[in-house]
Amino acid sequence: DRAAAELTEHGGEKAAIAIKTTDSVHKTAVVTREGWTVGGMAKGAGMLAPGLATMLVVLTTDADVPAADLDTALRAATRTTFDRVDSDGCMSTNDTVLLLASGASGVVPDTAAFAEAVRTVCDDLARQLIGDAEGASKDIRIEVVGAAGEDDAVEVGRSIARNNLLKCAIHGEDPNWGRVLSAIGTTSAVFEPDQLNVAINDVWVCKNGSVGEDRELVDMRYREVRITADLAAGTESAVIWANDLTADYVHENSAYSS
Repeated sequence: DRAAAELTEHGGEKAAIAIKTTDSVHKTAVVTREGWTVGGMAKGAGMLAPGLATMLVVLTTDADVPAADLDTALRAATRTTFDRVDSDGCMSTNDTVLLLASGASGVVPDTAAFAEAVRTVCDDLARQLIGDAEGASKDIRIEVVGAAGEDDAVEVGRSIARNNLLKCAIHGEDPNWGRVLSAIGTTSAVFEPDQLNVAINDVWVCKNGSVGEDRELVDMRYREVRITADLAAGTESAVIWANDLTADYVHENSAYSS
């Protein structure tokens, strides 16, 4: 009864704050087009991995869109946003992304424009989740290019994202491209070891599976670290977002009993 009495069209921010657990900040995003809007809130800071995670996301729109089109737009958006966020490779059981439409604006948007707006909001929220990951000091953008297929690119990107030795090296600001190669080597992707190329913050430290440009040229002082892995096996690509592994992450997940 108390919650119902406090319902208001201005309650979005309070709702985003209310769903926080170990989040340090609340997460919202909004896109406004001609006569209609898509907005959303997200919760999550740990156990973020595609499939299942302690991630809760609610998107709403006042556009007049049928349920089937909402489903299509959301599945397309999550495939390249939330499904490609990998903080620690751990999964829980209450991963949820919802898209609700009220139709209150009375506007029926162009299908492609609506799908683009949904994807933009999802991408914004997904990046906020990584940016607030437990204990993280680096956001790692892993782009796999030159893959024989998209599935190969995603598999390689996820393997790099989940390599704890690499995540520790990134935390120590060590451009250790050997860790990247070892992660690639655990996958079933198509590649030849002597054709692999790896760049860290746009410096190609590995060329043709061997030493490339001087690793001392890699500047890792800033929050975002960019890893590019070129499989030289095709034309497909994918981006996975991850973060480093820190003592703060270990502390946050060991200092309590659950």
